Amino acid sequence: MQRINHIMITPAFLKKGSKIAIVAPARKISREEIAFAVKWIEEKGFVPVYDDRLFVEYHQLAGNDDFRASVMQDYLDRDDIDAIFCARGGYGTIRIVDKLDFSKFEKHPKWIVGYSDVTVLHAKMQQLGYQSIHATMAINFEKNTKEALETLYEALTERTWHAASLQTVFGDTPVVGGNLSVLYSMLGSDLFPETDGKVLFIEDLDEYLYHIDRMMMALKRAGKLSHLKGLIVGAFSDMHDNAIPFGMTAKEIISEKVKEYGYPVIWDYPAGHIDDNRAIILG
Repeated sequence: MQRINHIMITPAFLKKGSKIAIVAPARKISREEIAFAVKWIEEKGFVPVYDDRLFVEYHQLAGNDDFRASVMQDYLDRDDIDAIFCARGGYGTIRIVDKLDFSKFEKHPKWIVGYSDVTVLHAKMQQLGYQSIHATMAINFEKNTKEALETLYEALTERTWHAASLQTVFGDTPVVGGNLSVLYSMLGSDLFPETDGKVLFIEDLDEYLYHIDRMMMALKRAGKLSHLKGLIVGAFSDMHDNAIPFGMTAKEIISEKVKEYGYPVIWDYPAGHIDDNRAIILG
């Protein structure tokens, strides 16, 4: 592992034979739903690691909180695991994050990969000082674009980095963030990422426009937007409106909240709840 610019520690990049654990920290998953991802992992020369614990069901969740935490703990602790792919999002990661012990992880850091509800784990990584990868999850691989999967491979293996355009705009300033709704749920807690001097990335799915406004107002009033170096706005997919329209698009809502600060904003970046969900190294 190496520290980049004395900011965050980078886990070791993967090579042929590296082991990737598939874990479900939130909603339940089936064998059929991860089959394509397993095949992709193998085709790239890596070794997928999972067992029957991955397919346990407890109402909406992949096992109760203690069970999901124990499975995640197992893979966090194992020295032979080089990356953890989250199987899917949904809801539930926030319920187990405080049950996890990262002391062994810190002796052998590994890449945490996912998006949406996995924003909780990304925030935990940033709190501890480690980079992680905002990227697609096992359930999505079959529908993902070639670019989404290739950028994940690039991020895992330190290949020619696709996000050179971000570096052109922001230099080596670290990126933090993830799903806006999940970030909003962590506001005021120790898990909300430090945004001062950072580039904030946000994306979201299936929200009412007035709620996007509410969340952005909350971040603004909490001082989380005023000292950014920049903002990356990913996909805001399947937005809803009321019978009486809110009167602004998601883009207009976000623009209104940050325009006074004058920092650069990248709009419509291909990341989030879309098939073309390209990888971003957070931290």
